[in-house]
Amino acid sequence: MTGRFRTADNDLAQGNGQAETKNPDKRRVTDVLAPRLAQGIVVTVLSGYAIVTLLNVEYALRDQRRQLLVCAAAVLVLYGLQLVLTSPKARHWSTGRKCAALGVQLFLTFLPLVWLNVLWGSVAGPLSASVLLLAPPRIAWPSFAAISGVVLWWAVGQGVTVLDLAYAVISTALTGLVIYGLTRLTDLVKEVHETRAEMARMAVIQERLRFARDLHDLLGYSLSAISLKCELIQRLVVNNPERAREEVVSVLGVSRQALVDVRAVARGYSDMSLAAEAVSVADVMASAGVEADVDIDCGRLHPLVDTVLATALREGVTNILRHSKVQSCTIRAAVVDGEMVELVMENDGVVAAGLADPVDRGSGLGNLATRLTAIGGTLTAGVEPGSRFRVTARAPMRPVAPDSPDTVGPQGRGYVGSADTASVASLERRAG
Repeated sequence: MTGRFRTADNDLAQGNGQAETKNPDKRRVTDVLAPRLAQGIVVTVLSGYAIVTLLNVEYALRDQRRQLLVCAAAVLVLYGLQLVLTSPKARHWSTGRKCAALGVQLFLTFLPLVWLNVLWGSVAGPLSASVLLLAPPRIAWPSFAAISGVVLWWAVGQGVTVLDLAYAVISTALTGLVIYGLTRLTDLVKEVHETRAEMARMAVIQERLRFARDLHDLLGYSLSAISLKCELIQRLVVNNPERAREEVVSVLGVSRQALVDVRAVARGYSDMSLAAEAVSVADVMASAGVEADVDIDCGRLHPLVDTVLATALREGVTNILRHSKVQSCTIRAAVVDGEMVELVMENDGVVAAGLADPVDRGSGLGNLATRLTAIGGTLTAGVEPGSRFRVTARAPMRPVAPDSPDTVGPQGRGYVGSADTASVASLERRAG
């Protein structure tokens, strides 16, 4: 089950749909190849520029073997250094190390040019790209323009033709921009794929949180009811076997409902009814010997509100049975102000110590606060005068839309407890 959740959530986070879910190996291969392909393009382009520059050197110095070998070696070192400077690690070097690298590249770029007094192509282009990659923007772009200006000034001083002059300046600027642009695009490809991987991890964490919340909220009540009924059966089995038999049937019903709840959690969706839950609560309270005054008078509710309030009722009753020596309780639900549904659960037998901030204690009431906040509601809980504990859940008649910016929850926009986005859409359609 966990494996299915992980695959589904990776697809959801990465926006790949069902097609890629069926072939996760292909998706993983694509994720690995994309950054490598981008880096390979950068290496190929740099190699191409190096070859073109070597051809220019060979054309300019074909009759000067010694100078040709020196310049060819300078070109190879220059582009090898440029390949190192295009790696993401180079952007995180110290200032001194960056300055040293740029100094070496400056020496290799202009010394042969001055020494041989020969225009040998766009050799200053890699230097322009390195400045753009390593220097702050306020320094990089003026330096980029200055390098092109130096090439222009040198070419004019050599008295070259207009075509050679235009070639030297344009090729220098264009080479720098191409190398800089491809390097930044490669960085962006890596960042995108790292972000996708992080989104997938977050989706898995969110699914685990949803699973834990739903198990707590749905099964906590059922298991508490089964425990109480089994204790009652143990007391009745000798003296009142008929009543014990009836309670066994009731336990079977609760256990079957617990199984349905587990399947609902596995599907990521649970649709509950406040009125139906109130009937079950009254039966459980009677089995536990608790005097319960249950009054649910709020009419037909929006399915999403109905589910959240039913969950709140379950959690409230679970807390009553687990954490208090309850003798009597009151459960009321009604529409107030024509726009809000208010569910109030109040019981005696509570120990006031340690309950100053009950909503923040444990995961139960905290889960409910999150669920209610997600649909635009509120949850308050605390000890009232007379050592009575009260939980008040308020929800709007029309919940906040799942994709609204106002929807707030630990799992992000659109989180409404156990219901996922598809489930919420289903609830909205059924509500008409």
